[in-house]
Amino acid sequence: MPSPPPLAAVRAGVPEHGEPPKYYQVKRKIDAVLDELGPGTPLPTERVFADRFGVSRMTVRQAIRELRLEGRVQRSGRSSVAGRPKLVQPLTLASYTEGVRRQGHRPGRRLVVLEQLPATPALAAALQIAPGAPVFHLERLLLADDEQVGLESTYLSAARFPALGDEFDPASSLYAYLRTHGVAFADADERIETVLASPREVQLIGTSPALPMLLLNRITRDHAGRPVECVRSLYRGDRFSFTAHLTEGQ
Repeated sequence: MPSPPPLAAVRAGVPEHGEPPKYYQVKRKIDAVLDELGPGTPLPTERVFADRFGVSRMTVRQAIRELRLEGRVQRSGRSSVAGRPKLVQPLTLASYTEGVRRQGHRPGRRLVVLEQLPATPALAAALQIAPGAPVFHLERLLLADDEQVGLESTYLSAARFPALGDEFDPASSLYAYLRTHGVAFADADERIETVLASPREVQLIGTSPALPMLLLNRITRDHAGRPVECVRSLYRGDRFSFTAHLTEGQ
């Protein structure tokens, strides 16, 4: 099922009374230039844009800064290039690996840490285990075509999956591993919000501390209603968007 197209802001963002700021007018003009450039094509310099639009380089810089935060412009070395289309991840009971592969991209994961920890009271309540019970914490960088696009922490009961630390390949799909161990996923609750990455997350993902991130927290359950996992996923806001298929509530 196709995802809805991105629609333009009403009145192209122009206030009902008054003119939009000069940088915003320049931003719209540069955005139109980007539509004519292919992904990865270098942008004209700030000086070229300033001369073309009759504004200062500072105004151009502010416009490009916003376009970079939106993913329309990306860094390539010391240059700015036209950004690639965002990855569109469906909000379904599928793993990151499965979702990215369906879009024709090459998913990847890089292990940060796989450890056993005692469950905090909040985590124990979410997984329906005793506080202090051992849990596996699996933290991995998320890759798409070798580009670092996110960071994911998954928590699972060590009593339920005792061999995970020895058997699981961190570069593979966790959902595929769990299915081979008899898990049938039934439903999940997921919360989505925007955040800024912590200094540690900025360093791991290799992004700007000013870049908005999409934070997803999920509890996934099996058909018996037992929680299987608690997941904290952090995605780059300039590289990801999410879709969901909605039906009328009962």
